[in-house]
Amino acid sequence: MKPSLVQKSNTVVTIGTFDGVHIGHQKIIQRLIEVAKNKGLTSTILTFFPHPRMILQKDADIKLINTLEEKEQVLKHFGLENLVVKKFTKEFSRLSAQEFVEKILVKQLKAKHVIIGYDHHFGRNRSANIEDLKSFGAQYNFEVEEITAQDINDVSVSSTKIRTALLEGDIKTANSYLGYTFIISGIVEKGRGIGRTIGFPTANIAIKEHYKLIPKQGVYVIKSVIDNETIYGMMNIGTNPTLSGVTETIEVNLFDFEANLYNKKITIELLERLRDEVKFESVDALKQQLTKDKNNALQFINSDAK
Repeated sequence: MKPSLVQKSNTVVTIGTFDGVHIGHQKIIQRLIEVAKNKGLTSTILTFFPHPRMILQKDADIKLINTLEEKEQVLKHFGLENLVVKKFTKEFSRLSAQEFVEKILVKQLKAKHVIIGYDHHFGRNRSANIEDLKSFGAQYNFEVEEITAQDINDVSVSSTKIRTALLEGDIKTANSYLGYTFIISGIVEKGRGIGRTIGFPTANIAIKEHYKLIPKQGVYVIKSVIDNETIYGMMNIGTNPTLSGVTETIEVNLFDFEANLYNKKITIELLERLRDEVKFESVDALKQQLTKDKNNALQFINSDAK
């Protein structure tokens, strides 16, 4: 994908946060790609980072389904040619609607076709709507296509439901709305090494993006692709209370895998949630439960995941 804001070829553009790139978004992306092919344009999504709410509302607690890197990875999978990330600042938010259209859509993105929702507002104080955009289209020579109210509702409802499902640990529902498995990406760093001593060595995943939504604490069935090989395992999100842990960690036990992953970036797909995190009476009781967890994970993998 081309990272540049300034485009060399004419584009078909849609605008939005596209957090999750879920089944609602995928309808819009399919239409974007269809128009691009039919008209010989480059399919382009214009998105903003940081999230506007982080800047305008100082909503530091906002959590997103995808990091920017994850979003690009998923969009590429669905065939998008170009993801353009515009840095969102207070200064940018003060651009008038005409300045936004002229400077960003026309001069920088070379937009010839813009796909937008009926309720989309833009420009300073979000004062302009789709009718204004159509007027600008006539002035600057680009077409405007309206996304139906039904598709817009699919987009907004799905995002909300996905976040809620993840926070409740309902990974099955979240994945059904995403249309793919929810992912966590991070760097493997050294942990306390206790897992290895009890027969369940773990890779500790450090996520640098503070805005990434982390699902409810508990034990999950996961898979990862490492060196082009699909590896299954289980993951614990929590504080490891049996082992006197305090801070939340994300620890992955990969089945039948021995390679050193320290300082490598890996992507974990969450397939199913097995149970809540529990404080056990002893390390032996924890080991017995981890053995049960592994058996349950393998049963799930053999029956449902392949």
